[in-house]
Amino acid sequence: MTEHTPDVIFSATDRALGEFSLRALAPVADGSLLHRWVTHPKAVFWMMQEAALEDVVREYSAIASSAHHEAFIGLHRGKPAFLAERYDPSRVELKGLYEARPGDVGMHFLTAPSDTRIPGFTRAVIRTVMEFLLADPAVERVVVEPDVRNTAVQALNAAVGFVPEREIDKPEKRALLSFCTRAQFAAARGARA
Repeated sequence: MTEHTPDVIFSATDRALGEFSLRALAPVADGSLLHRWVTHPKAVFWMMQEAALEDVVREYSAIASSAHHEAFIGLHRGKPAFLAERYDPSRVELKGLYEARPGDVGMHFLTAPSDTRIPGFTRAVIRTVMEFLLADPAVERVVVEPDVRNTAVQALNAAVGFVPEREIDKPEKRALLSFCTRAQFAAARGARA
């Protein structure tokens, strides 16, 4: 049985870099692509460096079957270019580690490895993911928990309005719990305009 590649569910246009979009991730069909991305040396903070293809398919199949966690393939001009995850932080990843509020949504993102550097690309990706999450009127605040050593993603988070609250201990890492409200995202967008 083959898996159908899902349709695009969200699109945004970056003035300099063109169209970015998201579609649901298809764990089997996207497995090889994901495996290359998450085991690449630049994805060290994804913590799947030693994963086999079967491990990646199993992990994303579990996410696909979860009522509280979703994964998406991000496209740049129609070609796979990033991975995004949306989750309920009161039930997944951060359950019991912070005081959840109604309207909270958790987010992870990973850009695909590339030999060609495109200035502003990763910033356009995180803006697209934030726009996607905030397109849901029920979302009031986006929550992230990057590894405290991942200063590059912390800088990207700050650029779109995230404010660190505190360090927390998760089973797999020491994380920097950070939040971005709708107003903070809007203010950060206005600052770059």
